[in-house]
Amino acid sequence: MRLLLVEDDDHVAAALSAVLARHGFEVTHARSGEEALTALLPAAATPFGVVLLDLGLPDQDGFEVCGRIRKISATPVIMVTARADVRSRIHGLNLGADDYVVKPYDTGELLARIHAVSRRNAPGTGESATEDGTPKDALRLGAVTIEPATRQVSVAGTAVPLTRKEFDLLALLAQRPGVVFRREQIISEVWRTSWEGTGRTLEVHIASLRAKLRMPALIETVRGVGYRLVVPPAPAGATASPAS
Repeated sequence: MRLLLVEDDDHVAAALSAVLARHGFEVTHARSGEEALTALLPAAATPFGVVLLDLGLPDQDGFEVCGRIRKISATPVIMVTARADVRSRIHGLNLGADDYVVKPYDTGELLARIHAVSRRNAPGTGESATEDGTPKDALRLGAVTIEPATRQVSVAGTAVPLTRKEFDLLALLAQRPGVVFRREQIISEVWRTSWEGTGRTLEVHIASLRAKLRMPALIETVRGVGYRLVVPPAPAGATASPAS
C-alpha cells in the first residue's frame, strides 16, 4: 500500500517511515500542506491507500489541509497529532478525517488503525449488476438504494452525495433495518472510538443525513438508547419523489 505521510519534522518522519517500510508500506513524505495536496491531485500516477496527517504544519493548519483534501480526494485520512483535547478530535472528524491518533502513540496501534481504515474503504468485488444496472450487492430500502462497492446512495433514482462518515453511518443502520443501534455501538463502529465527546458529532451526522435524503422519518431516534432505520414504503412508480 502507498501511504502519504504529512509531517514537517524530518526526524519524526524518518523514524516512522522506517517502521512503516518494514511493514510493507511504500511511504511518500510531504513536509507541508501544499506538498500533500499536490501529491493527492487526481493526476498522480498511483493513488494512496491512506494519508497520515500531522496538524502542526509550517504553511497551514492541518485541519485546513484535511478540509481541502476532502474536496479533491476520497483517500482515508488519519490525523496524527499531539492535540489530545476532545474539541480538536471532534473538529477533525467533522472535517472528514477517518480516524484520530494522539501522540505519543503505540506503533502497533497506529498500524492497526491504518489497516482498519483501509479495509473499511476497500472497493467491492465487482459483482455483476441486475437488469436495471444496480449492483447485486446494493441494499434497497423503499426508495433508498445503497451501493456498498461504489459508496453511492440514491433516493428514487436520484443520486445523493454523502460524506464518508455519513455513508458509513447510513450503511451501518441499513444492515439491520428496524433494529435499534446503541449510540455507543454506532460511535465504535463508524468512528472507531469510545470518546464521550463524539456524541455531538453523531447527532450532527444524523441531522445531515435526514436533510440530504429529504426523509426525516427514515432514521428514528430512540430516546436514551440510540437510532434505528425505518424502512419507508416503496414509491408508487419508478419516478416517485422521496418523502418530504
